[in-house]
Amino acid sequence: MKITVETTIHAPVADVWRAWTTPDDIKQWNAASDDWHTTQASVDLRVGGGFSSRMEARDGSMGFDFAGTYTAVVIHERLEAVFGDRTLRVDFIPGDHGVTVRETFDAETTHPIEQQQAGWQAILDRFARHVESQAPSPSDLP
Repeated sequence: MKITVETTIHAPVADVWRAWTTPDDIKQWNAASDDWHTTQASVDLRVGGGFSSRMEARDGSMGFDFAGTYTAVVIHERLEAVFGDRTLRVDFIPGDHGVTVRETFDAETTHPIEQQQAGWQAILDRFARHVESQAPSPSDLP
């Protein structure tokens, strides 16, 4: 079964793409809640290249690695990847009100679908807040 989550971010597609694919940015947004954080991230942005992130509970009680391999990279448009026996597609869709980021991924069998969807949506919402907080304010523009 596939799960889809999405959000619209009020920023240029280049900024959204950069924040999604830059390890320093990933470490700032990649968590479902404030009691988790990402301590390490790497990105080799090419077909056949890998990505990974280490997510840990802030209290040190648990952690896990999330890693995969890119199967398609279309700059500013789409990423596709495999992680384990699952697939992921991320679309970056520019529109009149910003960029819609849509993630579609294979569900896993350990956790309920609703829990998976809620967790991935929480991370995506955190991503949107991160990107929008990086955007220059109107007073910063020439």
